[in-house]
Amino acid sequence: MNWSITFIPFVPWPVLWIIAAIGAVLLALVFWRARRGAFLRLLTFAALLLALANPHLKREDREPLNDIVTVVVDDSQSQTLAGRTGRTAEVRKDLEERLKEVPKLETRIVRSGSVSDDVDRDGTMLFTDLGQALADVPPDRLAGVIMITDGQVHDVPEAVSALGFDAPVHTLLTGKDDEFDRRLEIIAAPRFGIVGSTQTIEIKVSESKPSEDNIATLTVTQQGKTPEQEVVRIGDPVRIPVEISHAGPNIVEIKVDGAPGELTQINNRTLIPIEGVRENLRVLLVSGEPHAGERTWRNMLKSDASVDLVHFTILRPPEKQDGTPINQLSLIAFPTRELFQEKLDQFDLIIFDRYQRRGVLPLLYLENVARYVERGGAVLVSSGDDYASPLSLYRTPLGSILPAAPSGRVVEKPYRPALSDLGAKHPVTGDLAGARGGGEDGTAPTWGRWFRVVDVSPRDADILMTGADDRPLLVIGERGEGRVAVLLSDQAWLWARGYDGGGPYSDLLRRLAHWLMKEPELEQETLRASAKGESLIIERRSVEEDVDPVVVTTPAGEEMTVTLDKGERGIWRKAIQVDEHGVYRVASGQLASLATVGKANTREFAAVTASAEPLAPVLEGTGGGAFWMGREASDGASIPRLAMIRSGQIMHGTDWMGLHKRDAYHVKGVRLFPLFSGFLALALMLGLLAAAWYREGR
Repeated sequence: MNWSITFIPFVPWPVLWIIAAIGAVLLALVFWRARRGAFLRLLTFAALLLALANPHLKREDREPLNDIVTVVVDDSQSQTLAGRTGRTAEVRKDLEERLKEVPKLETRIVRSGSVSDDVDRDGTMLFTDLGQALADVPPDRLAGVIMITDGQVHDVPEAVSALGFDAPVHTLLTGKDDEFDRRLEIIAAPRFGIVGSTQTIEIKVSESKPSEDNIATLTVTQQGKTPEQEVVRIGDPVRIPVEISHAGPNIVEIKVDGAPGELTQINNRTLIPIEGVRENLRVLLVSGEPHAGERTWRNMLKSDASVDLVHFTILRPPEKQDGTPINQLSLIAFPTRELFQEKLDQFDLIIFDRYQRRGVLPLLYLENVARYVERGGAVLVSSGDDYASPLSLYRTPLGSILPAAPSGRVVEKPYRPALSDLGAKHPVTGDLAGARGGGEDGTAPTWGRWFRVVDVSPRDADILMTGADDRPLLVIGERGEGRVAVLLSDQAWLWARGYDGGGPYSDLLRRLAHWLMKEPELEQETLRASAKGESLIIERRSVEEDVDPVVVTTPAGEEMTVTLDKGERGIWRKAIQVDEHGVYRVASGQLASLATVGKANTREFAAVTASAEPLAPVLEGTGGGAFWMGREASDGASIPRLAMIRSGQIMHGTDWMGLHKRDAYHVKGVRLFPLFSGFLALALMLGLLAAAWYREGR
């Protein structure tokens, strides 16, 4: 039960203050003129104001409420290091027992992990989870907040006012104040790079405290290349050149050797993905003669904004002489020397479309093209009956790299192009639209028919498509560092025109061109890893019947073997659940890939040594303190005693931490008793007024 005086004015408070101000002015004039009865007038006016204010005696029936203390437990990944998990459990248990001994104190536990459904979460977010937990807690009941953490918190508010409460925040540090760790820091890293260019990554090796040896060894590994090592000074920025070798992710892994006594080596490795972006592909298309399919090639290549096309058509072969001057035969002379000798290496792909040897290109230039392929170039021959003639490109120096030897026969009969067993698995042709669904068994293609195919014998090559009588139709091969392909029919234009239902001519020709230019997505033997949420997805593409198991290396360095499930078109897949964020490495034979679950370079392991510095602004602003729990008990590592304090700016000492005693309550009932109203107030005011008049009348 609580007694107090309250006012329930008959008029609004602003009106009451205006009346008081006017009365004060008038009374000042009365006192200034020293008129008799001035003091009685003052008492009368005061009684009037008191009557208008309507004072009441209030009695409240109160029910005391418990104070609330919130304990935030850090369950982030950095808490798994150096025995902190067990130490956190012990501290929490001991703290809960201590808090139960405090009368009228309610304890709430908040667990905060670095893994969350929030995909944008990166690091330890104790204050984010604390704010959500305090959403239903009135600020006048919060006695304090105690955080059990290693101190590496990444969402510390810039101002104490952003907390939304006025209570001390204390920290029980689960680590030791003498911990040592070495780590890699990324200073600058490009996100994109042009294929063929060299980008620079700038990093630094840092240590939590100086060590005796001021040098470390860096190991830089780029996919498909031999690891390189470099000795660097600790604390000095290091610039690492990286060659962007292909389109898509170019993943660079950088590791620093471990130091004796360091806390963990998880943050000694970093993964930097650089997206390779191709400049416009330069394609040289040489058409040996005008024909119906020439426009198909040109339209397909010109429709691709990433392709710079140089196209020449030989309108009249040299044997057709009619005396017309050379300068009148074409608008632009065929720059054979410039294209096939001076600037040959600048092209990513050379296409010969129904070209045959007629003296336009000297054999020396075709020999240059063969060497161009051996050094990493790409050549595609789209042929018709010209490939079977005595003037075939196969009868030139280019024949040494071509994957199909013509027999001299051309088969002309209707057929539907079909996929070979290898072609059904190969990424160039395996999932072409319409490859299956026709015929009685549903496995025949539904494409339109072609009517011509050149008879050949493959040479050290792969057959992806077959034509009439199961003869090779699309043959590909690798020569040195380059690639070649031969399409043994010039009737792909029938698909483009929609004849007999048409077919996926654009997809076929585009994929074939990109395979020749070594696009990673079209390799026939690949291993890829990707992440989706908390799942690691492994995909293996192969043209073999069986593949080896995949070895998965976790961010902590542990290895596990995963057997993939066989799918369609030469693809094996497996999705596994993981509970650790960071870089995962998958390997199978000579193939390897990297993937990241969560962030590639998460802040959770950027700094792992226990420290009170990140929380210092909040601790100082709220009067809280930091206490080390990682020491031995003999060094004062026990939980500090608790003290309930009604007020104070400093809420901690060397061996104690304070909590606000709020004295919060819930009002169950209220009774009001008027103090100056009714006849009593009226009689008093009339009496004072009469006395004032009587005093002035004398």
